[in-house]
Amino acid sequence: MKFKKIFKNKSKMTTENTEKDQELDDVTLEMNANGEQLIVEELPLEEQLAQDLAKEKDKFLRLFAEFENYKRRTAKERLDLFKTANQEVLQAMLPVLDDFDRALNEIKKSDDDVLLKGVELIHEKLKNTLNSKGLEEVEVKVGDIFNADFAEAITQIPAPSPNLKGKIVDILEKGYKLGDKIIRFPKVVIGQ
Repeated sequence: MKFKKIFKNKSKMTTENTEKDQELDDVTLEMNANGEQLIVEELPLEEQLAQDLAKEKDKFLRLFAEFENYKRRTAKERLDLFKTANQEVLQAMLPVLDDFDRALNEIKKSDDDVLLKGVELIHEKLKNTLNSKGLEEVEVKVGDIFNADFAEAITQIPAPSPNLKGKIVDILEKGYKLGDKIIRFPKVVIGQ
């Protein structure tokens, strides 16, 4: 601990000054109750104020930087929370979208054009709504080279042709991503 003590001309001391000095000495003794020797250092008032100002500026800058980091971190957490809340709803809707795809394939086999047109309209409306919430289909095609980062291999079968070895032979289930994150990998069959 450093204490500053200003010595005044002793000839002009009054009773009031002596009492103040006694109070200062009492406070010094209380703060130094463990018996350590105090280092009394005289600093000019301007230097002391400059040091105090520098300490306060440092505290302010650290507190400001910490607050900025807090704001950035909470904003990122809030965005992640919205994405994950949206992700759960979109993942729950994926089986409905799959059922629509299967229904469309079966209705296309029939001769009922009015039924086909009605189901296609509903299917497109559902797809557009999900796309507006950030859902995108993962693009994989038959004949693409299999990449485990973007697709899930369900099984391997003998390749129907030599040029399909190590490539996607069939797509069993479409994959979807939300933003940059894949929320469901496409399930594919690859050729051996």
